Amino acid sequence: MRAAVAPFLLIAVTTVGCAAPAATNPAAGATDSAVADATAADTTQDATPGDAATAETSDPWAGAPPETCKPGAPWDGKSAAWVDRTDKAGLAALGVVAIRLSTADLDGDYRPELFARSMAGQGNREVWEAGKRRQFLLKAMPAEGGGFAFDDITQASGVLATRDDKGGRQAHVVVYADADNDGDLDVFAGNSVPGDPKKDLFPGDASELLLNDGKGKFALSADNPFAAKDLRRTVSSASFVDYDRDGAIDLWLGYTSWPSTGGDLPIQDHLLRGDGKGGWQVVTGQEGLTTKEWKYQADVESGAVHRVTWGTAACDVNGDGDPDLLGVSYGRFFNSLWLNGSKGPSGKRFEDLKAETHFDRDDDDDWTTNLNAQCYCQENPSAAECDKPPKPAIDCAQLKKAFGGSYRWNHANDRKPYRLGGNTGTVQCADLDRDGDLDMVFGSIVHPDVGSSSDPLRIASNDGAPIPVFVTQKGKDNGFTHSWPKGQPQDVGDMSLAVFDFDNDGRLDIAVAGSDYPGTRAKLWQQQPDGRYVEVTAVAGLDMLHAASVAVADWDLDGDLDVAFGHSLARCGLSPSECKKTEEVHVFENTAGNSANWLRIALQGGMGSNRAAIGARVSVTAGGATQTQELGGGYGHFGMQNDTVLHFGLGAGCVIDKVVVRWPDAAGTVQTWNHVRANQLVRLVQGQPVADYPLHKK
Repeated sequence: MRAAVAPFLLIAVTTVGCAAPAATNPAAGATDSAVADATAADTTQDATPGDAATAETSDPWAGAPPETCKPGAPWDGKSAAWVDRTDKAGLAALGVVAIRLSTADLDGDYRPELFARSMAGQGNREVWEAGKRRQFLLKAMPAEGGGFAFDDITQASGVLATRDDKGGRQAHVVVYADADNDGDLDVFAGNSVPGDPKKDLFPGDASELLLNDGKGKFALSADNPFAAKDLRRTVSSASFVDYDRDGAIDLWLGYTSWPSTGGDLPIQDHLLRGDGKGGWQVVTGQEGLTTKEWKYQADVESGAVHRVTWGTAACDVNGDGDPDLLGVSYGRFFNSLWLNGSKGPSGKRFEDLKAETHFDRDDDDDWTTNLNAQCYCQENPSAAECDKPPKPAIDCAQLKKAFGGSYRWNHANDRKPYRLGGNTGTVQCADLDRDGDLDMVFGSIVHPDVGSSSDPLRIASNDGAPIPVFVTQKGKDNGFTHSWPKGQPQDVGDMSLAVFDFDNDGRLDIAVAGSDYPGTRAKLWQQQPDGRYVEVTAVAGLDMLHAASVAVADWDLDGDLDVAFGHSLARCGLSPSECKKTEEVHVFENTAGNSANWLRIALQGGMGSNRAAIGARVSVTAGGATQTQELGGGYGHFGMQNDTVLHFGLGAGCVIDKVVVRWPDAAGTVQTWNHVRANQLVRLVQGQPVADYPLHKK
């Protein structure tokens, strides 16, 4: 284990108003130590002259909405929590087809737009003809009679503009941040590029940054570094992050593979440093993120090589204020945790501490449960360690036939740690146990022939140390289990997921889009008071077979979170009766959460923070419990992102004791608000002592 990272500098900002004593309940979990320490400093610091001091003597609730308090009755677990509003929302009439989704407020009205993308047509451009469309930017708006609806603004927005002004560019990966710090969210649109030059019909098209005019109209940035040779590859994932906390947003990109001698091989992921004006510089090597080609076995076994990255993320895993970079991999290879500020042997900013932290894979390396290994050893009993696997309980001849005449097994390599992870598509950072640090939720593909060593959908709990150690919780420990007809295990495609509180009870739940294997569907797990999870999909009313992506937002602005899923047709030949006619998107309105209390927080950085406040850590204390969330800039398989307005369910607690924000600036400035109304969308601006309620003014 390497030396601990030095703690970051804390600067307290004077609190506002006459703070009431905060409710405490140690059993509910403490806040992150850095935030707690800063909060203590905050409450004892004298008021400074100026606006903050003036506010101390004025009414701290001036301009706030009247207090409202909901009964806080929990969802009964019997009645439907969701209603399919696809038709009412206009998606069917608009002909929306897509399997990849992300959502953010692009025009400043606090109703997030929904960007829906089909993965068809690699290397081609968008066809604007009805029935042939593949990409949709959809504006959310109130629906007649209540609820929400969508309008297609793709062409009008300019979000698919091309450098030659002809047609529409593809956008397979879409995430959002304020790249030029002008107060609105810009769009990174990542391309999927054909490796065969003969199929590369539009060599001028590449990934792009689209700059927002503040009203949801977009223009290409002046220069495009993503067109450079090393960056013009198939992007699998992207995460905005201010890794150096200089106030300018940066971009962490994951790539899959690229043609090379001997076939397609993994390639280098990249970090781009932003200049705060929409410009970028590749800093992968100088910041210590360089990986190696798959040339030497020792490098492969140590995990020092490129990987087929299926998902990126960025969050502060050890609470020191510096965002860390995460990557999850296909091919059962190691996942990576690039700890920021570690100053390891390279002396550079980032070091991959995947093994030290147990982020690389779960703790089950039992290769003997692999059915292919069992059959191989039955046929080759003298091979190394072939005395360990049990006798196969299956027909080995049928298994070999299913895989084209050979087992899915390489006896020399597949017993080694670098082949005993998962086919992992997504990791999301979230404080699931309300102890103030960020745990991990991993979503992976699992094939039934692989056995227990293949990492399934799982939670990895953070121990809160300066170099954290993640402890895996599998289904038998936390309730993440799949049930199948006749009890026969099937392929599981849990690559895409979202963590959010659907019933506003103050505990984070998990929705999973199960991909397109036969029998797979969207699933919803509700967190119980003891921290375990119970699947509530059917009773809650979520009905979506072959769901391949998920987006979450409060599209009707009623205080609970709605959800959308994209439908995949990729494996419909295996189960045609389960498939819809198109890659249609279904959106479900939440009807369960509105009886409990809630708080939604829109952040605005400044004074050294990036304007969208990506990387800010927010703690809300109410009802004797403290919840912590960090504002992310995109995560997971093919660019998922949910609304940048943070949502906190409060259960029966309708009085908020305090809201603490650690801003993502160089100083790690911490600011506390003691007068915030529940059941409102509140805007908190760095350096301003009074909360704002933008929807109340309307």
